[in-house]
This record gives sequence, C-alpha cells and structure tokens, in this order.
Amino acid sequence: MKENAIQQKSYAFASRIVKAYKYLVSEQREFVLSKQLLRSGTSIGANVEEALAASSTADFVNKLHIAAKEARETSYWLRLLHDNDFLPAEAFTSIHAHNLEISKLLSSILLSTKANATPKPQLNS
Repeated sequence: MKENAIQQKSYAFASRIVKAYKYLVSEQREFVLSKQLLRSGTSIGANVEEALAASSTADFVNKLHIAAKEARETSYWLRLLHDNDFLPAEAFTSIHAHNLEISKLLSSILLSTKANATPKPQLNS
C-alpha cells in the first residue's frame, strides 16, 4: 500500500519540479540552480520506480536510500532558490512541504522494510 502511495506522490512531485524548472528558466532566467533542482527532484521518482522493480530486498532498500538522498538534495536546492529570491514564498512552501512528505514516507518504508527483513532472535528453550 505504501509503495503505491510513494510511487504516485513521487511522480506528482516530479511533475511539479518540471513545472518549477520551466518557470525558473523562462520567468526568472535562472539556468544553473534550476538544472540541479530538475535533476534531483525528478530522480526521486525514478529511483522509486527502480525500487519497485528490485530483484531483492537489499536492492529495494538501496534504491529507496538513493531516493531519500535525492529528496534531501532537492530540499537544499529549493531552499537555496527561495532564499535567493528565485522562488516565491507560496510556491516554495507548497513544493517544499510536498518534498518533506515524500521524505517521511520514504523513511517509513525503509524502516518497516528493514524491520521485516531483519532476522528475529531465536529463543532457546
């Protein structure tokens, strides 16, 4: 269930990032930072998709870890763009909150996957 939610949310987020990139390039004439945002922001969903096609639990966890790292990087670029007056406050607040939601969901999936994959200690009677 959580996997489907993260897939949908990360895809919707990637779409928002593409729109933000278009705005930054056409309206703000900002090309360098916006390209970094585009790369990291769309990479989250791409790594989620790869995780869902993983061949093992370890592969699944690895891809989701990469997605989580990309979400952190995306937060950095969003804050930098906002703090340097390229992103209006309202747009920043909304898209940054969306990114935070994805980060929390990724963390939750990673924690539960690791907990379920860890061998349980055996009690000797």
